[in-house]
Amino acid sequence: MTDSANSIEARDIAYHMHPVVNLRKYEKTGGLVIERGDGIYVYDNTGKRYIEGLAGLWSVALGFGEKRLAEVAKAQMEKLPYYHSFNYKVNGPSVDLAELLIKLAPVPMSKVHFTSSGSEANDLVVKMVWYRSNSLGKPEKKKIIGRIKGYHGVTIASASITGLPANHKSFDLPLDRMVHTSCPSYTHFAEAGETEEAFTARMLKDLEDLILEQGPETIAAFWGEPVIGAGGVLVPPKGYWEGVQAILKKYDILLVADEVICGFGRTGKMFACETYNITPDVMVTSKQISSSYMPLSAILMNDAFYQPIADESDRIGVFAHGFTASGHPVATAVGLENLKIILERDLVGNVARLESTFLAGLAKLAEHPLAQSSRGVGLLGALELKPWDDQPAGAAALAVATQLQEEGVIIRNIAEAICFCPPMIITAEQIEEMFGIVRIALDKVLAARESGAK
Repeated sequence: MTDSANSIEARDIAYHMHPVVNLRKYEKTGGLVIERGDGIYVYDNTGKRYIEGLAGLWSVALGFGEKRLAEVAKAQMEKLPYYHSFNYKVNGPSVDLAELLIKLAPVPMSKVHFTSSGSEANDLVVKMVWYRSNSLGKPEKKKIIGRIKGYHGVTIASASITGLPANHKSFDLPLDRMVHTSCPSYTHFAEAGETEEAFTARMLKDLEDLILEQGPETIAAFWGEPVIGAGGVLVPPKGYWEGVQAILKKYDILLVADEVICGFGRTGKMFACETYNITPDVMVTSKQISSSYMPLSAILMNDAFYQPIADESDRIGVFAHGFTASGHPVATAVGLENLKIILERDLVGNVARLESTFLAGLAKLAEHPLAQSSRGVGLLGALELKPWDDQPAGAAALAVATQLQEEGVIIRNIAEAICFCPPMIITAEQIEEMFGIVRIALDKVLAARESGAK
């Protein structure tokens, strides 16, 4: 960090409060200033190049610097830079995008509602679930089941469904209507000698036991990411989603699929619900819907979910919810163009074709002395590292992530894993380049640790 009081780094510390950091530590260290992007690469303000191995925040499907999105945003800003969707008003890009999303949906869906982030979208779906239960004359049916290590956002309701302690501590969360079932990660929670099938059966029993303990008549919905993302890229065990859906159907519980990370091609299908044969009542999408060029999210709901909500709005006179930016014309225009590019360039097919190269590369890295296993689907993966018994939990992954940034690759360390989610435009050669740098970083961290032990 430069010492100049007028530098961007110094002014950042002076004036800017950051998310997801130790704020006191940030005051001392500052952050990395990213100045521009091109394809799978970003560049800092010294000109150093980095492979963006997490696509920003699991989201920049088209990579950085896609001119078509910039041109569409400019054209829409010149034509209609903003209008709202309150009080019987609408704009063209929002209608066009809603229509395309309904056509792309993996199961029949009825309506689309736009917000600006996955957190906002999940939060609104909670409100809609409660609103719907009231419409159906079931005021007691309000509880929501999330999963340990699941992630659904950071608003009060979405953070309550999230199953990560850091998102609860000191925020007085979760809300008392939110309960959590077991995390279906065979890698982390299988018992000694337990087969994957036996583990799945135990996870399903845990879910059904929780429902019976709470009372099925009190539980409105189950939230789940097809693949848990921010909890560490946790791939579901065999038979899990089939079993979950059978239990939810048995007890008349809605299924909300959080496709915020997985949606629009990340698993090699347009939606991960296709990958895992999930038939949700509601799908929450964001991130890759616009490649994060504009803040945008979309809630897709089936007719059985929508109709009671429409009835209730008619009964009381209004669906009294809305955000200023819901259906923002620039955001939806960019989202529409983004999806057109994904379809035109067959980027979903690119993910499917590269999956074996990507997963094989991770598996090869898992042979490194610092590593113990790998996992993933499509272009979403994680390398699990061996814990360092003499260091706090996650120290190995933090050390490798720090070294990787030094070497020119940005990823995310979560618990004992380093996680990957590169832009969907990546090539086989670029995957090899990225994993080659990962090996260099692993070797350097190992050498430093062995040197320190002498």
